[in-house]
Amino acid sequence: MKLSPLGDRVVLKQLEAEETTKSGIVLPGNAQEKPQQAEVIAVGPGGNVDGKEVVMQVAVGDKVIYSKYAGTEVKLEDTEYIVVRQSDILAKVEA
Repeated sequence: MKLSPLGDRVVLKQLEAEETTKSGIVLPGNAQEKPQQAEVIAVGPGGNVDGKEVVMQVAVGDKVIYSKYAGTEVKLEDTEYIVVRQSDILAKVEA
């Protein structure tokens, strides 16, 4: 099964949360903050959305930071994804 977003939507797969702090303290699962970094899995076509022309600025494989409470969580074949609008993506992470 494959997710194909519509309009200006983007499908993200959340990156794993770090399990230790910079000082070496191991965090239990419930103390870890949900990461806001994700990898782009699929990108909608953009186009005319809500009367405005939208050009997609992210591509499959990009690593991005998105708004904390953005999107809809979807579970598909034991993998969790987040579907967000492109406007909920704050930045690309470049190495």
